[in-house]
Amino acid sequence: MPAIEVGRICVKIAGREAGRKCIVVDIIDENYVLVTGPKSLTGVKRRRCNINHIEVLDKRVDISKGASDEEVLKVLETTGLTNFVRERIKVRVTPMLLRR
Repeated sequence: MPAIEVGRICVKIAGREAGRKCIVVDIIDENYVLVTGPKSLTGVKRRRCNINHIEVLDKRVDISKGASDEEVLKVLETTGLTNFVRERIKVRVTPMLLRR
Protein backbone atom coordinates (compact mmCIF):
# COMPACT_ATOMS: atom_id res chain seq x y z
CA MET A 1 0.00 0.00 0.00
CA PRO A 2 1.40 3.44 -0.87
CA ALA A 3 2.19 5.77 2.00
CA ILE A 4 -0.13 8.61 2.94
CA GLU A 5 1.63 11.77 1.77
CA VAL A 6 0.81 15.22 0.45
CA GLY A 7 -0.46 14.94 -3.11
CA ARG A 8 -1.62 11.32 -2.86
CA ILE A 9 -4.97 10.58 -4.53
CA CYS A 10 -7.39 8.65 -2.30
CA VAL A 11 -10.97 7.35 -2.30
CA LYS A 12 -13.26 8.16 0.60
CA ILE A 13 -14.82 4.94 1.90
CA ALA A 14 -17.04 6.34 4.65
CA GLY A 15 -19.56 9.13 5.03
CA ARG A 16 -21.73 10.97 2.55
CA GLU A 17 -18.79 11.39 0.16
CA ALA A 18 -18.02 7.64 0.02
CA GLY A 19 -16.83 6.53 -3.39
CA ARG A 20 -15.49 9.93 -4.39
CA LYS A 21 -11.82 10.64 -5.00
CA CYS A 22 -9.87 13.29 -3.14
CA ILE A 23 -6.30 14.56 -2.75
CA VAL A 24 -4.35 14.75 0.51
CA VAL A 25 -3.36 18.41 1.01
CA ASP A 26 -1.84 18.25 4.51
CA ILE A 27 -1.09 15.71 7.24
CA ILE A 28 -2.53 16.89 10.56
CA ASP A 29 -1.32 14.06 12.83
CA GLU A 30 -1.04 10.27 12.81
CA ASN A 31 -4.84 9.85 12.56
CA TYR A 32 -6.06 12.76 10.44
CA VAL A 33 -5.29 14.35 7.08
CA LEU A 34 -6.67 17.39 5.27
CA VAL A 35 -8.28 16.42 1.96
CA THR A 36 -9.92 18.26 -0.90
CA GLY A 37 -11.71 17.17 -4.05
CA PRO A 38 -11.84 20.06 -5.02
CA LYS A 39 -15.61 20.42 -4.52
CA SER A 40 -16.14 21.88 -7.99
CA LEU A 41 -14.56 18.78 -9.57
CA THR A 42 -15.49 15.79 -7.38
CA GLY A 43 -17.91 17.10 -4.75
CA VAL A 44 -15.50 16.53 -1.83
CA LYS A 45 -15.20 19.60 0.37
CA ARG A 46 -11.88 20.61 1.90
CA ARG A 47 -12.00 19.02 5.35
CA ARG A 48 -10.23 16.94 7.96
CA CYS A 49 -10.58 13.22 7.39
CA ASN A 50 -9.69 10.18 9.46
CA ILE A 51 -7.12 8.01 7.68
CA ASN A 52 -9.29 4.97 8.39
CA HIS A 53 -12.00 6.51 6.18
CA ILE A 54 -9.86 6.81 3.04
CA GLU A 55 -8.25 4.26 0.76
CA VAL A 56 -4.96 5.31 -0.79
CA LEU A 57 -4.50 4.89 -4.56
CA ASP A 58 -1.23 4.50 -6.44
CA LYS A 59 -1.47 7.87 -8.21
CA ARG A 60 0.09 11.07 -6.87
CA VAL A 61 0.23 14.72 -7.96
CA ASP A 62 3.02 17.14 -7.15
CA ILE A 63 1.52 19.86 -4.93
CA SER A 64 2.89 21.82 -2.01
CA LYS A 65 1.69 21.33 1.56
CA GLY A 66 -1.52 23.29 2.15
CA ALA A 67 -2.14 24.00 -1.55
CA SER A 68 -5.36 25.85 -2.38
CA ASP A 69 -8.20 24.28 -4.38
CA GLU A 70 -7.26 26.41 -7.40
CA GLU A 71 -3.67 25.14 -7.29
CA VAL A 72 -4.87 21.53 -7.03
CA LEU A 73 -7.23 22.01 -10.00
CA LYS A 74 -4.42 23.54 -12.06
CA VAL A 75 -2.07 20.62 -11.33
CA LEU A 76 -4.78 18.05 -12.12
CA GLU A 77 -5.42 19.73 -15.48
CA THR A 78 -1.74 19.88 -16.42
CA THR A 79 -1.19 16.21 -15.53
CA GLY A 80 -4.38 15.11 -17.30
CA LEU A 81 -5.95 13.46 -14.25
CA THR A 82 -9.19 15.46 -14.11
CA ASN A 83 -11.29 12.66 -15.66
CA PHE A 84 -9.64 10.05 -13.40
CA VAL A 85 -10.41 12.07 -10.26
CA ARG A 86 -13.95 12.88 -11.41
CA GLU A 87 -14.90 9.16 -11.69
CA ARG A 88 -16.78 7.69 -8.76
CA ILE A 89 -16.08 4.24 -7.35
CA LYS A 90 -18.61 1.83 -5.89
CA VAL A 91 -17.57 1.24 -2.28
CA ARG A 92 -18.11 -2.04 -0.47
CA VAL A 93 -19.29 -1.83 3.12
CA THR A 94 -16.67 -3.37 5.37
CA PRO A 95 -17.29 -4.92 8.80
CA MET A 96 -15.27 -2.09 10.40
CA LEU A 97 -17.86 0.43 9.20
CA LEU A 98 -20.81 -1.71 10.35
CA ARG A 99 -19.74 -1.78 14.01
CA ARG A 100 -20.95 1.75 14.64
